[in-house]
Amino acid sequence: MADDNEEEAEPAVELGEGESVEGAPLARVASRLHWPVQKSEILRKENGATVRTPEGPRELADLLEQLDETYFESRQEFLEMVRDVTGTGPVPTASE
Repeated sequence: MADDNEEEAEPAVELGEGESVEGAPLARVASRLHWPVQKSEILRKENGATVRTPEGPRELADLLEQLDETYFESRQEFLEMVRDVTGTGPVPTASE
């Protein structure tokens, strides 16, 4: 049984070696919020937050400024709308 516990302790994804990527994942920022929420409340709570995007790190405030929406019913709605602005894809690292 001890062997079973050791296997569970291993990470599900192998982490690479190298420089860390600037900014936080968008999903992590979204997980700190309570839904539904107004855009102004996101800006108040996450003032200065930088998120990772395929184009490199970007300020959350700049991304939200590009959205006409002022109220987000759910976390999923927020993620979809912001990803419409940022696009999806691999996040560049310093070595790329």
